[in-house]
Amino acid sequence: MQKIDTHQHFWKYNPINHSWINEGMTLLKNDFTPDDLFPLLEKTGFDGCIAVQVDEDEADNDFLLSIANQNEFVKGVIGWVDLLNDNIEARLNHYQQFNKLKGFRYMLQGKEPRDLMLSKDFTNGVGLLNKYNFIYEILILSDQLPYVNELVSKFPEQPFVINHLAKPMIKYGKIKQWSKEIKAIAKHENISCKVSGMVTEADWKNWNYHDFNPYLDVVFNAFGADRLMFGSDWPVCNLAGGYHKVYEIMERYTLQLSATEQEKFWGGNALAFYQIK
Repeated sequence: MQKIDTHQHFWKYNPINHSWINEGMTLLKNDFTPDDLFPLLEKTGFDGCIAVQVDEDEADNDFLLSIANQNEFVKGVIGWVDLLNDNIEARLNHYQQFNKLKGFRYMLQGKEPRDLMLSKDFTNGVGLLNKYNFIYEILILSDQLPYVNELVSKFPEQPFVINHLAKPMIKYGKIKQWSKEIKAIAKHENISCKVSGMVTEADWKNWNYHDFNPYLDVVFNAFGADRLMFGSDWPVCNLAGGYHKVYEIMERYTLQLSATEQEKFWGGNALAFYQIK
């Protein structure tokens, strides 16, 4: 069984580019490199990872692709392009040459208006991705889930994946509305979900394993064994326990799955979704 961590980040800390790292996140005010990640992957038995963009800048694509080319265990990159720009097709055509560039993420979670993803320019950009065989990764907060449902329905042939379960408010135990909307979205067979980012939506210092079970039950029932993938969200997960704690949450939960289902969750689905050879 190959194991793939589908969501982690590398960066060279820059207080301007990474202004989102506030004073409560001082652990993240450092450089995070492949040399830092590899021992964590090795210890938990992972064969590779997908590096995901952090900066809203194409220079970040160059940085991540350089890392991927120098490190065989980085199996793919999710980059950034300005989906709202008139030159979007030219940029997608440019990026088509990079085998390890699997798709793009646009950081919708902090954007206004909240339904920006349904704007004419944005949907034009998303509508071109499948032509170039690119995935679209959805980074949102849970209040934006109704718009995701509409977006995904517009492009039934486009592969989508939700990051971080759409960030449910685990710390406050809020689940009812999020659950309803996740179940509606999961009816679209072209959308998958990364089981990632949960610990930073919980109480960073005081979460326990049982806090996550209701949310995991929802996504496993909604998406099924074929459309869920593990993601550590390293190094952001260091804020709330670190890599091994995140891994242990899912190691415990997946014990109830069949061997085939476990194989799909830990790597099989990622290999197919990201077309990793």
